[in-house]
Amino acid sequence: MSNTEPLTDPAATISTHAETIDAHVGKRIRLRRTLLGLSQEKLGEALGVTFQQIQKYERGTNRVGASRLYDIATALDVPISFFFDDMLSSAKPSALNHGFAETRKPFGTSTPCATTPPALPSNPSLKAMTDEQDMLARKETLDLVRAYYQIPDRDLRQKMLELIQSMARPSATR
Repeated sequence: MSNTEPLTDPAATISTHAETIDAHVGKRIRLRRTLLGLSQEKLGEALGVTFQQIQKYERGTNRVGASRLYDIATALDVPISFFFDDMLSSAKPSALNHGFAETRKPFGTSTPCATTPPALPSNPSLKAMTDEQDMLARKETLDLVRAYYQIPDRDLRQKMLELIQSMARPSATR
């Protein structure tokens, strides 16, 4: 058996992918908590954990289990899917499914699957997603969103949104 191709550790790819997901979920927890004006301590009290544990969830240091994610979603009044919104929305499905039986060649074929997905941290869509999340976590953005939702008249809110969007468009389209 003289295979000259270097072997790659699939566990390393899976681990990196899991860490990326953990960080994304943590950022979404922080985003929703701050939009609601909750401190880490208050959220921790609602969940029966310390604020340090909330910090670890938000940083992606500690993985959030399914039952804990359900509790967090309930406390923050969002569906569980909220924590996965905007996650690799433009990534190629084949890169996300690498390693699943449906994407592998059948047993008994002479050539192994030669396509290796790009490492997640260098993925351009992931970089754009991270930049967008950083923008959403800014105090200025949070203040704007809070003020927007304090406008009681829905039609007025819509007009304000349209005004801001028109101001944000490039001058060439005006």
